[in-house]
Amino acid sequence: MVHASLSGTGLSPTRVRDALLETLGPHGTLVVPAFTPENSDSSRAHQALVAHLSAQEAEQFRASMPPFAPDSTPCPSMGALAECVRTTPGAVRSAHPQTSLAAIGPRAGELLAGHDPHCHLGERSPLARLYAADAQVLLLRMGFEVCSAFHLAEYRMTPPPPPRLYRCVVGHRGNWVTYEDLTLYDGDFAEAGARLPDELLLRREWAGRPVTLFGMRAAVDDVRDQLSRSRLRNDVK
Repeated sequence: MVHASLSGTGLSPTRVRDALLETLGPHGTLVVPAFTPENSDSSRAHQALVAHLSAQEAEQFRASMPPFAPDSTPCPSMGALAECVRTTPGAVRSAHPQTSLAAIGPRAGELLAGHDPHCHLGERSPLARLYAADAQVLLLRMGFEVCSAFHLAEYRMTPPPPPRLYRCVVGHRGNWVTYEDLTLYDGDFAEAGARLPDELLLRREWAGRPVTLFGMRAAVDDVRDQLSRSRLRNDVK
């Protein structure tokens, strides 16, 4: 599972995708986050889209928003590599209207199937399958603050985060639906990643920024324990 920032490298996302697939080999599967935070009226991405609109214009915008469509909805906020993987012929994308993942490779369908639309990144999401497979996570010129795998650790915290309501458009244009899931928070992910034991991490540098590779299972277990302690102590909501 790869989170990548290619800005300043001079390389196209197609070339990076192909290099990753070559490294993985014929039996490997490349997974990227293909999130669509724009399809959530409580997200920063959506609020930025309507910030300059009047109340009436914002309502019209909401009423005209297209529904999430796994085969065609872009994921612009996830970066060029994620969009490249999503649009690659034969790629698979999970069905969650806000936190889908996309993948290329022989296990793509198996790993991304059955993404519960009411479970962002928990036990009924591809993250749980990636954890079971002991997938590797590659932060390619990005830090732990974007590490989606750590959200699975949130679902497994003791106690888990409180629930909240989410809203998104599904089915047809302007059809906003409400569902409940846990309150997810990534504000302490960078700190949790910095506390991971060095032996879990392989660190390099590319184009002036860090590259980190690690096994998902051990890292999620460690971060789960960290967050269970730190959030209880700090009462993070």
